Amino acid sequence: MPGLSHLKRGLLIGSFALVLLLSGCIGGDYATKGVYGLLPDLKFDLVSETGQRITEADLKGSTVVVFFGFTHCPDVCPTAMARLAAALDRVDQSIGEEVNVLFVSVDPGRDSPEMLGRYTDFFSEYIIGATATEPELREMTKRYRATFGFDEPDQFGNYNVSHPSAMYVFDGSSRARAIFRPADTISDMAEDLRRISGS
Repeated sequence: MPGLSHLKRGLLIGSFALVLLLSGCIGGDYATKGVYGLLPDLKFDLVSETGQRITEADLKGSTVVVFFGFTHCPDVCPTAMARLAAALDRVDQSIGEEVNVLFVSVDPGRDSPEMLGRYTDFFSEYIIGATATEPELREMTKRYRATFGFDEPDQFGNYNVSHPSAMYVFDGSSRARAIFRPADTISDMAEDLRRISGS
């Protein structure tokens, strides 16, 4: 029955086109990677660099960029923070003040609040250091389809930590809007911070 075959093929093509269309609508028009509707809203309960508990409610109304890292990171973390600080410098001051960066340490054994405070102050006043227990951190990273792990310590007790290299961007209503990747330019990151903060 050629007619039925053509009908099925037409329905499949139509369904595939609809999926692509919806994906485009969900992702949004971003210079980086749009993820609107693809990740859960921002939710966390951490200990900040001041030693006080901090949750998503404390940052409500501001654009929040979340990065999972650790202060002993030799390359990925300092590079990411420097790039993000540079992007913030390119954003209008009125908008820049509405952006908070949450540097979430996945190395709670070494990263005390004091250590996090010294680390984040080096890059920008808009970066907040925070951490939690390992089980709490695993729950948070899993929520955003990420993970982390610890290498075996060397003879001096030093070890490396594997962690995501992406930054997760949430709008003032705690909705996931974009992901900044290492390949994204500082200009593109700044452009999307303006777009998200102004929406």
